[in-house]
Amino acid sequence: MSLVDKLKWRYATKKFDSTKKIAADKLQNILDAVQLAPSSLGLQHYRVLVIEDAGVREKLKAVAYGQSQITDASHLIVFAAETNINEEFGKKYIDNVAATRNAPREALAGFEGMVLGAINSRTPEQLLLWAQKQAYIGLGVLIAAASEQEVDNCPMEGFDPAGFDEVLGLKEKGLTATVIVTIGYRAEDDDLSKAAKVRRPADEFFIHI
Repeated sequence: MSLVDKLKWRYATKKFDSTKKIAADKLQNILDAVQLAPSSLGLQHYRVLVIEDAGVREKLKAVAYGQSQITDASHLIVFAAETNINEEFGKKYIDNVAATRNAPREALAGFEGMVLGAINSRTPEQLLLWAQKQAYIGLGVLIAAASEQEVDNCPMEGFDPAGFDEVLGLKEKGLTATVIVTIGYRAEDDDLSKAAKVRRPADEFFIHI
């Protein structure tokens, strides 16, 4: 099946089978794909929390309007935006580029100037929004990667970010919860799995210029 076929197969799973867990190799493939997701300037402006602990998930369920996916899915994934994107963050990234590509640090001066310029030209509010946008790119890659392996998923914005930050201690880590996604396997009695997928007609959705 092609990726398009797999995306036709997927749906926003509302009811997971809590007895079914994702195999370790499948989970790793999904996470590897997210790590390879593109981001502006390659900065990876967010972190990804992979949550299995039942007790933690019960606490998170309480600040996610009691939605059963939080505890019933095999895994809960939290995309948390960096809240301290500054010159130090940018320079650390350039250090990583130099080390990974075995390049002299001084040869990256022009790129470093562009990275630091992009950071310093933004207000704290703009930096956070920038980071959150990148997290959504990672979310999209995760959905595609999970669907490709026929792992069900449900992206969710219905949660209290401040509550998640408190439960997970994200503020102390310089992070804030941005978007979450549950992954696992659909319950057989989830009626939505049999519902037709609803999308705008292609001739209305796409604008060719």
